[in-house]
Amino acid sequence: MSRGVGRAGAGQGAAAALQLLVTLSFLPSVVEAQVTGVLDDCLCDVDSIDNFNTFKIFPKIKKLQERDYFRYYKVNLKRPCPFWAEDGHCSIKDCHVEPCPESKIPVGIKAGSSNKYLKVANNTKELEDCEQASKLGAINSTLSNQSREAFIDWARYDDSQDHFCELDDERSPAAQYVDLLLNPERYTGYKGPSAWRVWNSIYEENCFKPRSVYRPLNPLAPSRGESFYTWLEGLCLEKRVFYKLISGLHASINLHLCANYLLEETWGKPTWGPNMKEFKRRFDPVETKGEGPRRLKNLYFLYLIELRALSKVAPYFERSIVDLYTGNVKEDADTKTLLLNIFQDTKSFPMHFDEKSMFAGDKKGAKSLKEEFRLHFKNISRIMDCVGCDKCRLWGKLQTQGLGTALKILFSEKEIQKLPENSPSKGFQLTRQEIVALLNAFGRLSTSIKELQNFKVLLQHSSFI
Repeated sequence: MSRGVGRAGAGQGAAAALQLLVTLSFLPSVVEAQVTGVLDDCLCDVDSIDNFNTFKIFPKIKKLQERDYFRYYKVNLKRPCPFWAEDGHCSIKDCHVEPCPESKIPVGIKAGSSNKYLKVANNTKELEDCEQASKLGAINSTLSNQSREAFIDWARYDDSQDHFCELDDERSPAAQYVDLLLNPERYTGYKGPSAWRVWNSIYEENCFKPRSVYRPLNPLAPSRGESFYTWLEGLCLEKRVFYKLISGLHASINLHLCANYLLEETWGKPTWGPNMKEFKRRFDPVETKGEGPRRLKNLYFLYLIELRALSKVAPYFERSIVDLYTGNVKEDADTKTLLLNIFQDTKSFPMHFDEKSMFAGDKKGAKSLKEEFRLHFKNISRIMDCVGCDKCRLWGKLQTQGLGTALKILFSEKEIQKLPENSPSKGFQLTRQEIVALLNAFGRLSTSIKELQNFKVLLQHSSFI
């Protein structure tokens, strides 16, 4: 080879290397530049949420999730898919969920009713046959017989019209307690047609979308057609919000999978950690044709919605009658103190989403739209029973139920304001299952935003290697 050709090859190689360095160093700034600023449909910015979450919410919500009351979640993972014949359950070992033995469940959780966060609930007939009834039946002596009867009526009250989710029947023999700390959400290897079918059904059939408009990156989309975002911007606020909530939830779940990826397995010992290649595949502006940053912004929007719900429901838990009951008096008191502390922080956030801007048209039209909104979301919660991976199904059900509970709270403001201090209310109630889902779902969003910040740091670091 001649020296001239050698010099030319070396020059081309140097140019390619320089181009690669420029690309790598440019990537973090692109991600940061596109996931910043004020969010659409609200008056809040990404940086404010990052700081608020990092310094106020994340450390406390992480501690709360470790408390007995919030770590045990009762779920039915055997409900059949109501929409199509199942493809069969995932056989990958990481898809498996280990149910919690009955002996490990705190007695105050397993012994009472689904509303056992109330002190008065522990005096119902359901506990009379329990050997711990004498200990667990401690009731506030200020409650009258009338209040107790009100509770019994209230416990029987069918508030299904307020539910945004299809709730599991906790009395079903197929429902089991799961220790969420021992079954963390992470990448299991579940993918392909089964997983795609679930998300496709959610987006294509439940997001108020005509069939002529395809969501971004849908492989079935024709080369030409109406622009998705032109269509989306033409929708009313409520339907735009619905899409952003689903997109934000999808982004949050994908972030968890990228941050807790099976990196290697040596002698049967797995190593889990962040996978930058997977993160770029799902969120990089170039690889996703600009869609990744939009999805991440929707994650922040979803965070705002659930943050607002927590600030709104605070009065419900501030009442003396509410006791997050496990049977361990000291831990129960500490758990409630920590929860109320988190509520105080949520109320201090200065840029909340204003839910009053939704369903604000003429009463008849607004009521009809709200019902349509509720039924669409309820349908999505049913689709979670079509997920083939048990661990993915567990966390999908929990997070959709958590968001459904948040929506129920946001649209029950009048009922929450009328709550009596020392007796139950027929107007608004939350089961323990809803409470556990609500706080764990918000904990997942808080973790997602923290993980996104970690990925930004890793990308920045990789640009200098």
